[in-house]
Amino acid sequence: MSSLKICLAASGGGHIRQLLDLLPAVSEHQCFFMTESTALGQSINSEFPTYFVEHVALGQARLGNPFKMITAAARNAMQSFRVIRRERPQIILSTGAGSMAFAMLWGRLFGAKLVLIDSFARVQAPSAFARIVGPIAHHRVAQSQGATGGRADIPIFDPFRVIDEPRPEKQDLLFATVGATLPFDRLVAMVASAERRGLTPTRVLAQVGEGGAMPEGLDAVAAMTFDRIRQTLKDADIVVCHAGTGSLITALQAGCHVIAVPRLFELREHYDDHQLEIAGALAERGLVQVARNQAEFDAALLAAKTRKATMATTDPQALIGFLRQVIGGDR
Repeated sequence: MSSLKICLAASGGGHIRQLLDLLPAVSEHQCFFMTESTALGQSINSEFPTYFVEHVALGQARLGNPFKMITAAARNAMQSFRVIRRERPQIILSTGAGSMAFAMLWGRLFGAKLVLIDSFARVQAPSAFARIVGPIAHHRVAQSQGATGGRADIPIFDPFRVIDEPRPEKQDLLFATVGATLPFDRLVAMVASAERRGLTPTRVLAQVGEGGAMPEGLDAVAAMTFDRIRQTLKDADIVVCHAGTGSLITALQAGCHVIAVPRLFELREHYDDHQLEIAGALAERGLVQVARNQAEFDAALLAAKTRKATMATTDPQALIGFLRQVIGGDR
């Protein structure tokens, strides 16, 4: 059977990490990536042909930066057009989000089949990406009941699975990470305050993002390579992270006590409150603790001393099987 050219398109963070989990579905084909220039994106570039496009999201306008959004969208539109025109993929497989909308649009105009997988961060309703791009997609997948928007024709693949294995041996280390996209000074301030009051493990390391706050006395770095992050997660007993899906899942896979601090729209920390959705859904399953303020954070640190850490991951096998059927039908 002939090989297809497939574009794997996703923005930074959890979106691109899930695409990496789905690689077995496209292993027989010629693939290239479209993503944003994050540490993980750069690591992918060392293994696969990779194109980088501008970060853009509707939330930029919601946070009072409409001209920033328009400028980024214009750049992204041209970058995406050049990539799709040059590569002419037959299929575009995307887990979102906003920075991939133009790639999907140009792909449709150039005759590509579009496969849209809505983020598993969406628990209550479809993402804006799914609502905008969904009408032109040939295949659409949800990962929660709420993300279907009530449509019975959208298949659901719940990815979360508990890992029934002994927890790896850990060091007396707390690792705080704000993710690859934006600083998160409120999270960093919580960690610094708790460390000053002796509530944290012996060693604390914080990754604060480019331009993020570096409180005096806190061992902090702006950015880390993806390999260093993985090694730090392997060692860390407690991980404090924003409630981005990539950060949460990698910490749970490593067997860490996870304290999620969701970015809040009302504090202008993110484009919407989807981080509250995913953190709440994982807390209901007993996988993470959620801290929205300093008091809740302090309580979560104390609880981690006696609470059993549960390892979990995303199991993509059912979704991989579905994608193989979809791609096989497009040969």
